[in-house]
Amino acid sequence: MGRDASLYTDDYKQQPLWWEAAPPARVEHQPLPAQADVVIVGSGYTGLTAALPLARAGRSVLVLEAGRVGEGCSTRNGGQISTSIKPDYEELAHKAGHEAAFAIRKEGQTALAWLGELIGREGIDCDWTIAGRFHAAHNPKQYEALARSLSLQPKGLEVPYEMVPRAEQRREIGSDAYHGGVVFPAHASLHPAKYHAGLLARAQQAGATVRDGTPVLGIERDGRGFKVVTDQGSLQAAEVLVATNGYTGRATPWLRRRVIPIGSYMIATEPLPPGLAATLIPRRRVITDTRKLVFYYRLCPEGRRVVFGGRVAANETDVNVSAPRLHREVVRIFPELAQTRISHSWMGTVAYTFDHLPHLGRHEGIWYAAGYCGSGVSLSTYFGTRVAQQMLGQPEGRTALDGVRFQTRPLYGGRPWFLPAMVRWYRVRDRLPL
Repeated sequence: MGRDASLYTDDYKQQPLWWEAAPPARVEHQPLPAQADVVIVGSGYTGLTAALPLARAGRSVLVLEAGRVGEGCSTRNGGQISTSIKPDYEELAHKAGHEAAFAIRKEGQTALAWLGELIGREGIDCDWTIAGRFHAAHNPKQYEALARSLSLQPKGLEVPYEMVPRAEQRREIGSDAYHGGVVFPAHASLHPAKYHAGLLARAQQAGATVRDGTPVLGIERDGRGFKVVTDQGSLQAAEVLVATNGYTGRATPWLRRRVIPIGSYMIATEPLPPGLAATLIPRRRVITDTRKLVFYYRLCPEGRRVVFGGRVAANETDVNVSAPRLHREVVRIFPELAQTRISHSWMGTVAYTFDHLPHLGRHEGIWYAAGYCGSGVSLSTYFGTRVAQQMLGQPEGRTALDGVRFQTRPLYGGRPWFLPAMVRWYRVRDRLPL
């Protein structure tokens, strides 16, 4: 079936809107060195935020990227930042006890603050904005559940919030599609590709070498260090950090069995008529909803386009398939956009884990940080830094997730064969008044 041309602008692109201002970097190719103190596999947020303190500590750091630098989800996400940790306090306390639950939830709050501090300290120009988030209830019971859970926040983990009933929600969103919601005023947004470009520049200025087009094919123990095998040859490394998250491949089978790659799909609208964007999202907050198959959206930093994302297919699909489905959803929320065309459509791969927690640590000598469960902007920045500090033996690298068992499941090898069934169930569940 052909594409409906009326849905797309004449210059429609199957790539992120963010690449217009900050396309994936090209790095100068140099011969692969014979050795490095640290080899980092992956050039996204995790790899670059780890490279920065390691290089500044005097380590020779080589970052290897299979494709183009920053081509993965670090420049494909929605640029929305919250307090990030998925399991709530009660769920964590039931599994790990109250002390551990408190510490783990606190890490999410720390990660949000850490990101803002890093951007300010490093002077990264990435449209960082603390505009708050409106988390919308997709049915009345979800609104009640939000109000109840927020009224019972554990002491010491309180976050500022404001409940917004349906009768007042148009001050937050120009739509009647929801049943009220909650505003989290401390949540933020940024331009993902500009942020990545800033991290890359700082890591290179610190002395890290970044090489693209160099897939890592294997990592082998070699004496007290490692032999890193690439399609361009091999080199010796004293230490290795795997920072591949949703793009983890066969070179690291242990990690691949513990992360669940999930595609998240996005569109950007063409520039809207003056004033329309301001009626749709009047306070320029980032927006999410209470569905299991969540939709997330915002205005672009210039305030002229809606950037809208979510999961709209049981299986992974083509962005030309996801684009019209996302367009239908954005029109359901904002009927005024029925005639608005799509200028960009893209997807990125996030990594979930079986316990819905991020993980960092070391397995058989190889360091890793991964599994941000859709909250990778702040968590990858924070845990990328923390794992680097652990590699340097610095006490500030300790986290509440150190030593937490990184689970997998029988018969799982890195291909989420169970995902289509889960997506279908969540879709049914989201339609029920639960």
